Amino acid sequence: MLPPQTAATRAWAARGAAALPALDVVVAEAPAEAARVAVRAEAAFGTIPPALLGTAAALRWLQAPQAAPPAGYYTRELIDHPVVVTNFREIYNDHIGAHIMAFVLAFARGLHLYIPRQLRREWRPEPLETGGVLHLPETTVLIVGVGGIGAETARLCAAFGMHVMGVDARRRDAPAGVLKLDGPEALDSLLPLADFVILTVPHTPETEGFMGRGRFSRMKRTAFFINIGRGMTTRLDDLVAALRAGEIAGAGLDVFEHEPLPADHPLWTLPNVLITPHTAGHGPYLDERRFEILLDNARRFLADQPLRNVVDKARWF
Repeated sequence: MLPPQTAATRAWAARGAAALPALDVVVAEAPAEAARVAVRAEAAFGTIPPALLGTAAALRWLQAPQAAPPAGYYTRELIDHPVVVTNFREIYNDHIGAHIMAFVLAFARGLHLYIPRQLRREWRPEPLETGGVLHLPETTVLIVGVGGIGAETARLCAAFGMHVMGVDARRRDAPAGVLKLDGPEALDSLLPLADFVILTVPHTPETEGFMGRGRFSRMKRTAFFINIGRGMTTRLDDLVAALRAGEIAGAGLDVFEHEPLPADHPLWTLPNVLITPHTAGHGPYLDERRFEILLDNARRFLADQPLRNVVDKARWF
């Protein structure tokens, strides 16, 4: 393991060594110790700077410390190195799926209208005949990124009777609840059909800034945009412009192009925006789920079996 270490990673190291005596587990607490160990390490957990990676001739497996490490993790040196990288995807599916549905249900029942009125102590129901309510069995949701989180979201949306479409760069088999699954090339043609557009995609070279004004203008004026993937996928200035122009009905956002979202950013005060501070993944059991993946992959590594959650390094996911 490479620095910085935490109480959790130290505990993982001790538990892993006890469970798999064939492993020689070293917790590198300082750069000098990491440099000494890297020359003979066959597997590692954490982040390896290019200079250190250059000495790691024996390295065959690297477990990334996140489900989607930040930009800069997949350096050219790491991409070119023969090491196999795995990540922690799949541990957030239930937590983030529930968070997405909180946004969907809030918009469907008009809570984005009623919460500000509650703060003003204003009793003003929306007219029954004009809005405030979406009947979910008559709505269509487009999930952009149908991995573990997207598949769980599709299952939940289908349980509410929604018509679910999906777009994914890698997946070809439609999971339960997805009635139509296409590749990224279909995105522009599907955007006008959706009442909810939900982004779960990671930040990659292909997705950086891919939701901009042109794509917002293709959405229904009554549609809602939800992003819980990565903030760098969406141009916030374009989103604000689309919201102000009435090109979309509203947005539920947990991730942002710049974090923390500046206090003077216009998104804070737009009446049709719901904001959470990058908390969609919060929930219990996450560290135990991380350790389970790490231990399972360590067993597979010792047995020379295929690893879980292998990353396409050039595409960052």
